[in-house]
Amino acid sequence: MTSSSQAEVVIVDYDPAWPARFEEEREALGRVLAPWLAGPIEHIGSTAIPGLAAKPVIDIMAGVETLEGSRDAIDAAATLGYCYFPYQASVRHWMCKPSDAFRTHHLHLVPVGSPQWMRPIAFRNYLRTHDDVAADYEQLKRGLAQKFRFDREAYTEAKRVFIDAVTQEAIASGYASRRG
Repeated sequence: MTSSSQAEVVIVDYDPAWPARFEEEREALGRVLAPWLAGPIEHIGSTAIPGLAAKPVIDIMAGVETLEGSRDAIDAAATLGYCYFPYQASVRHWMCKPSDAFRTHHLHLVPVGSPQWMRPIAFRNYLRTHDDVAADYEQLKRGLAQKFRFDREAYTEAKRVFIDAVTQEAIASGYASRRG
């Protein structure tokens, strides 16, 4: 999905308005996605970690039964301004809003109980309770954002080793089953 029209990678200080922005969007998504929801709508990603600097994009994950069975939810999300992209289409329906070039929200429709569902929840929950790990993650993200400012894919890939290690520890410690 790398393109010159894609949004830059910019990390900003934590904004205490992020949880309220999520709640507002969660309510709207709950209305339009209700026929396909098989689980909760979760606030994931760095904006879900109090105090953590992040890209100012609210990451949202909605639990569905199956990808095939939730295909029509893509059109429903479009009524709220979400644009679908076939990014990792074998494991999620991925959308952003209002455009690829300027993003305020990411939406992931993910089968409940799948590794793609459990991993971001475990990572989020672990960072919420381990300030030292969250601080290390912030430092990593700030450095990578400078290095890969115009390459979102490279930025994301460069975080992978850290995220995978923390997520493995978080799942082993039971953080995937805790509510956010």
